[in-house]
Amino acid sequence: MQQDWARLANIYTRILENPNQQLDRYFNSFKELAANRPLSELQTADEAAVVAGAASEAADQTVEREVRPDGAENSPKPVSAGLTEAEELEKYIAIREEMYKKAKEFDSKIIGFETAIRRPYFHVRPLNVGELENWHNYLDFIEREGDLSKVTQLIVKLYERCVIACANYPEYWIRYILCMEASGSMDLANNVLARATQVFVKRQPEIHLFSARFKEQSGDIAGARAAYQLVHTEISPGLLEAIIKHANMEHRLGKLEDAFSLYEQAIAIEKGKEHSQTLPMLFAQFSRFVYLASGNAEKARQILVEGVENVMMSKPLLEALLHFEAIQPPPKRVDMNYLESLVVKFIMPNPESPGVVSAAEREELSSIFLEFLNLFGDVQSIKRCEDRHAKLFLPHRSMSELKKRHAEDFLASDKAKMARSYSVPSAAQSAVGAYPNAQNQWANYGVQPQAWPPATQAQQWPAGYTQPASYGAYAGYGANYPNSQVPASVPQNTAYGAYPAAYPVQPAVPQQSYAQPAAAVAPAAAVAPAQQPAAVPQAYYGSYY
Repeated sequence: MQQDWARLANIYTRILENPNQQLDRYFNSFKELAANRPLSELQTADEAAVVAGAASEAADQTVEREVRPDGAENSPKPVSAGLTEAEELEKYIAIREEMYKKAKEFDSKIIGFETAIRRPYFHVRPLNVGELENWHNYLDFIEREGDLSKVTQLIVKLYERCVIACANYPEYWIRYILCMEASGSMDLANNVLARATQVFVKRQPEIHLFSARFKEQSGDIAGARAAYQLVHTEISPGLLEAIIKHANMEHRLGKLEDAFSLYEQAIAIEKGKEHSQTLPMLFAQFSRFVYLASGNAEKARQILVEGVENVMMSKPLLEALLHFEAIQPPPKRVDMNYLESLVVKFIMPNPESPGVVSAAEREELSSIFLEFLNLFGDVQSIKRCEDRHAKLFLPHRSMSELKKRHAEDFLASDKAKMARSYSVPSAAQSAVGAYPNAQNQWANYGVQPQAWPPATQAQQWPAGYTQPASYGAYAGYGANYPNSQVPASVPQNTAYGAYPAAYPVQPAVPQQSYAQPAAAVAPAAAVAPAQQPAAVPQAYYGSYY
């Protein structure tokens, strides 16, 4: 409307640099504008100055002198007097066309990600899993295609679009900050971190824990402590992860006593709460931290004993105590009677509060203690605990295993029937059909349900013994003691599958000759179905082996 053709052409140029779904329309409109207006009206002042400078350099170049064959020199003649206006316009359009082609190619790569974005705007309603994964995949693609050594507009714009729709998800803000940090744009990274921690996800502890780590890494120790303190006092008081990370930071800085005081303050606060779920883990983590950071085993043991006395019915704490005693170097000073009294108090059913500890937790701790006794106890204590374990848990396990075995037998029977119904006889099976008795003897051998005799009841151990879900600090405890009590399971399919290879070939089966005269091939094929035996022999084993 303003007839400002140079600015209009510049807007078209900027559009053609970026992939979008209307590239064809914009490029056609640009070509129409270039065909109707002279080049001088389309170029900006800067572009015109560049073209004029190039023409001046061409005019100042040395001239060529063409020498005739007879030795006479021709008149001076410039190599190039510059391009004509038509050639300049063609070059001008060709540059924009190359931009258009690159943007079009890139658009074909990202069209799948773009179409999967169903909600590009912000809403308090959570996004579904598919959209969240699509954003991660889209960002992965852009980071692979782009150059992280320099922050391109494409990467920044996509992250800004992402944190609009995913403003309530800290992981996208964290990813944005790490991407800017990797590219060296610390100012932009700090700006994104401030927006996340002060506006958009300021009530979520995850972003503040990341902020503390990020500031510690950049040398802002005061800022890191302030971030942890904010979590302790306002965001999520008593958060175990925040306490552990804060204490570990103080330990890295050489402030071991400050780290101890963090645990002590947190324990004192949790003691004032009724039925605190964090208190057992605090005692366990504090003991572990003291032992690993200072090597003071006596203090670490006192912390665990104090925890046992202050916390009722805590499997993680008892497991931590057993683990601590197990890793102590010899000679060991273990009070087995004291440990056994604690375990017995935990695993014995309590009629007054039957729902406090589940049967699975009681059985798991009993198994852990049995493993501990097998390493460090005497034979009398092992027998006593094995008898108690069998009396408390094996009758219930036997009933559950019996029900499970009946269900497996039923499924195995159905699978065997389906395998026989849909199996196709081969040539070798047809040959074995001459021996129906031998065939029937082994017909159902491979599909029998697994009915191995159970192990000695006092030696059955729960499968979920390795690691409780809520106690990640001692993940290696179960791995240290191999479950050697359960007999190794023999793979059934291996034993069955190896049998036919050793089965002797029947010598009485005559070798059939398949060399037929050419004229007899068609009749033989026509009557082949009628020659099959009435009872089709079945395969040795079901198809699912």
